[in-house]
Amino acid sequence: MAFKTDSGDRDAMSEINVTPLVDVMLVLLVVFIVTAPLLNQAVKVNLPKTEKTEAPSDQHLAALSIDAQGQISLDQQPQPLEGLGLALGARLQADPELRVQIQADEAVPYGKVAEAMAVVHKAGIVKLEFMTRE
Repeated sequence: MAFKTDSGDRDAMSEINVTPLVDVMLVLLVVFIVTAPLLNQAVKVNLPKTEKTEAPSDQHLAALSIDAQGQISLDQQPQPLEGLGLALGARLQADPELRVQIQADEAVPYGKVAEAMAVVHKAGIVKLEFMTRE
């Protein structure tokens, strides 16, 4: 094995190999894309403390309940999902300030709650509340 040495071509190499640089930049880009959404979820806010206030009156309130089996009730009266929009629309005509309070069992699939919310929205009600436990 003989190596050819050309002593006449001793000029410095004027090209830079950018392949390793591109590889490092792509890895950094992937790391940034993965970690960026995690940075926005931990926002620390010191909320002001206030006195406990009275609950709003039940005068303009419709209670929409969904039990663990997915049965929908409007003010403790069983209501099919298809007729819910008509019932809420009639109540909205009588009371333009009507708001709906959703009380859904934790075992109810989210899709069922989303369907009920869509019917409430289509009925024209814009004030929606969710009931939870402390």
